[in-house]
Amino acid sequence: MIDTAFVITIALMCVVTYLTRIVGYLALRNRTLSPRLRVILEAVPGCVLISVIAPYFASTDPVDLAALGITLVASIKLRFLPAIVISIASAALLRQFF
Repeated sequence: MIDTAFVITIALMCVVTYLTRIVGYLALRNRTLSPRLRVILEAVPGCVLISVIAPYFASTDPVDLAALGITLVASIKLRFLPAIVISIASAALLRQFF
């Protein structure tokens, strides 16, 4: 059974991620955006995701550290969405088997 707190947490994370993206566009909707500012606005949701996984950098659990290592390699080698999928899958598989 899925814990209600987990569902609420995931839903709130989705809302915050969406809001960080849309608020910047709404605030600047009548202005011409430079390419640099556009890149910054597109990176904001990734920053929210990083804040979620940041506590695992201080973990001493080998499974968390292995999943974090896989995540780092995937994020360097791949685009954003495939890196997220690999990160989630690796964490789930490592926790399932170890």
